[in-house]
Amino acid sequence: MTQTIDMIHEDGLPGHESRLDPQPEWQPRYAGSGRLKDNVAIVTGADSGIGRAVAALFAREGADIAIVYLLEDDDAAETQRIVESEGRRAITIRADVGSRDMCSRIVDETISAFGRIDVLVNNAGEQHPDEEITDISEDQLRRTFQTNIFGMFFLVQAARPHLKRGAAIVNCTSVTMYKGSKELLDYSSTKGAITAFTRSLSENLIEHGIRVNAVAPGPIWTPLNPCGGASEEKLEHFGESTPMGRPGQPNEVAPSFLFLACEDASYMSGQVLHPNGGVIVNG
Repeated sequence: MTQTIDMIHEDGLPGHESRLDPQPEWQPRYAGSGRLKDNVAIVTGADSGIGRAVAALFAREGADIAIVYLLEDDDAAETQRIVESEGRRAITIRADVGSRDMCSRIVDETISAFGRIDVLVNNAGEQHPDEEITDISEDQLRRTFQTNIFGMFFLVQAARPHLKRGAAIVNCTSVTMYKGSKELLDYSSTKGAITAFTRSLSENLIEHGIRVNAVAPGPIWTPLNPCGGASEEKLEHFGESTPMGRPGQPNEVAPSFLFLACEDASYMSGQVLHPNGGVIVNG
């Protein structure tokens, strides 16, 4: 089941992975070992970028995947094909996570298809570069917060009755939360909120045996930046400021999500991992 989303972004976001050159690297780098055997995971923003790489790796490790995406039907279908090629089940759910009603529908469709939810990956996000704070429109400010942090609240609220002891939530924050970003004022502010949300939600759910952690990627080659999420000047030198001197690939980030989702991280909650090319952020 799909639902039309009447939304036009001023900059064409979120963008199609199928149109990027070079193509992002989503492929898992190693054989699976059953670390998520027969689990069910909801992954938002799973049509492309980090979300696709997470869905692919989770499937290789034995999970069935609910692929949540905003607009890109072709990219979502490709992620579904990837998951199914690993021998796992997948459904695609076209939805705007900034809508409470749609988040309820995401959970309902996942339960209808798979009967359970073991892992929730809150990865979907948007960003819009602006040189001056006065350039950020009220609509953009509200929309960025609606997607990036309100959506996490809505989806956790909808999923909470189905999350049992041993479940895991993994949120996507960003290196910009720690370093700041002069042209992503609203985006980096939402990422600060996500980190605080992660730590607070961990405190709230830990007594129920539900772990909550986050991943804070650095500059990663996904559709988000080249399709309007970064200025042309930033794109020209994208990732060069990291100690490694290059942007990361989605399949270099996905293992952090896997670690936090599976029993390997059974003694970790309220924490943040930093696949960011060597940037020291002390947080």
